[in-house]
Amino acid sequence: MNERIIGLVKRVNGPVIEAMDVSDAMMLELVRVGEVRLVGEIIKLEVESAVIQVYEDTTGIAPGDNIYGSDMPLSVELGPGLIGTIYDGIQRPLEEIFKISDQYIERGIQCPSLDRDKKWHFIPLDLEAGFTVTGSMIIGSVQETERVEHKILTPPDMNGTLISIMPEGDYTVEEPIALVETQSGEKQLFLMHRWPIRSSRPVTERIPLSIPLITGQRVIDTLFPIAKGGTVAIPGGFGTGKTMIQHAIAKWCDAAIIVYIGCGERGNEMTDVLTEFPKLVDPFTGRSLMERTILIANTSNMPVSAREASIYTGVTLAEYYRDQGFHVAVMADSTSRWAEALRELSGRMEEMPAEEGFPAYLPTRIAEFYERAGFMKTLSGQTGSISIIGAVSPPGGDFSEPVTQHTKRFVRCFWGLDRQLANARHYPAISWLDSYSEYLDEVTPWWEEQVGTSWVQNRAEIMELLQKEVRLLQVVKLVGPDALPDSQRFIIEVCTLFKNAFLQQNAFDDIDRYSTTPKQMKMMEIILTYWRRGYQAIRRGVTLVKLRRIKVLQDIVKMKFAISNDDLEGFDKLNDRLERALNQLESIYV
Repeated sequence: MNERIIGLVKRVNGPVIEAMDVSDAMMLELVRVGEVRLVGEIIKLEVESAVIQVYEDTTGIAPGDNIYGSDMPLSVELGPGLIGTIYDGIQRPLEEIFKISDQYIERGIQCPSLDRDKKWHFIPLDLEAGFTVTGSMIIGSVQETERVEHKILTPPDMNGTLISIMPEGDYTVEEPIALVETQSGEKQLFLMHRWPIRSSRPVTERIPLSIPLITGQRVIDTLFPIAKGGTVAIPGGFGTGKTMIQHAIAKWCDAAIIVYIGCGERGNEMTDVLTEFPKLVDPFTGRSLMERTILIANTSNMPVSAREASIYTGVTLAEYYRDQGFHVAVMADSTSRWAEALRELSGRMEEMPAEEGFPAYLPTRIAEFYERAGFMKTLSGQTGSISIIGAVSPPGGDFSEPVTQHTKRFVRCFWGLDRQLANARHYPAISWLDSYSEYLDEVTPWWEEQVGTSWVQNRAEIMELLQKEVRLLQVVKLVGPDALPDSQRFIIEVCTLFKNAFLQQNAFDDIDRYSTTPKQMKMMEIILTYWRRGYQAIRRGVTLVKLRRIKVLQDIVKMKFAISNDDLEGFDKLNDRLERALNQLESIYV
């Protein structure tokens, strides 16, 4: 990196620095401040003055200190070695920094994001000299982990003619692997390249969403599904289980790559993530979950400006793997802390505040982040997706606050967490009344083809019963359950069974923690059989008391623990027992 003095410090206001005598600088340029070389970014330029956002503690910086430019924007390094690494908000590897620093991260410390000494076995494609090289083109591959074959891409802005490419062998990320003739002269290609975090990587086109992101969580997959390439918000107050839901999705969803961004969360929560994730076993490979995960840790006690950058760092890494043809899931925990960082920085820059002190451009920033999700056809002809699952932490659980309201405008799926469900230890505490998914029409053909044609009808029937139950429970609160006829009390009975046997899921049970889509369908069909046949029985004179006493009912409640994902015959046998019990009961009243 070629450093040169571009100005002097004029005024220090926390992480915001005003610069004077500025020359030869550009907007969003990466800069170093003072002799300790604090990392910063130019966010405002005027005649011979600039405003710099610094990503480290500015204690000790004084007026007159030099500011060094870099001729490049704040960027991330993209290449083999990203998987399994823990970074901070500006892509500094925390484990490597820990080795060379004291107990705390020293200011101005510089450490390469990718290991410069490790050699990777590069297998080039069969390309000959004279071949036309375009942006994001695949020129070879590296086996990054057992599951991830890392495709080596050209930079997205590359155009030229191939002069030569190195033979198969072991190379570091700094050793050239190809030479390309461009309009500006010869350029070397490496296993890695850089890309600015605030610019989305270009693609050929957006593909309509049609495939669900299977999470193994029944309340999500069946009631409020998200499509691959979709966006979802998870708002909820403290203790409602936002982080646990994201952990479960990170472990069990069928995305190939997971990018987990701990943005402004408490240090002890991120410590749990950092210690638990390496121990978790990937259910698809039997190896460590870290072999398909990238962690970005930017806790609440880290510099507030780096928190603002961490969201963009994470989604840029996700775009890189999407361009290789992978399905990527991004967990942002939480976007509220990111918005608070924007508010603090905006206040220090003396900008006019909008609602609740947030900057007026908050909706724009939220939209820019979520719009980087999608199912894309890449420049190399691959197809890949980024699904963004953002947690929102509204103060006091108030969903009417600005971050939640603006996020709802830009996402198409909403998993609202309910404090009462969490207090009742009903997890996942996703409210079936406040939540919704606009991906239902897109993913229905997949469900009908892969699982069963009756899926959409069964789901609609269950949702209708849950809506009826709400109205009936209001009556029960006023006059008591005895005022309702058996047919209406049976609705409450079936909905209670559905909540306990289907929606509630135990993340610590070996069988119940993950449900395949066929198992979810079978469980829903059994409960609906009880509803349909039971309702007919009540109309024929069978009492609700008799229906409650069916012995097989206890097995239905326990089926999520007792019957494994592979044992679909077990559900058929349970359904047959239920049918026989109901036939026997009805025969008495015929």
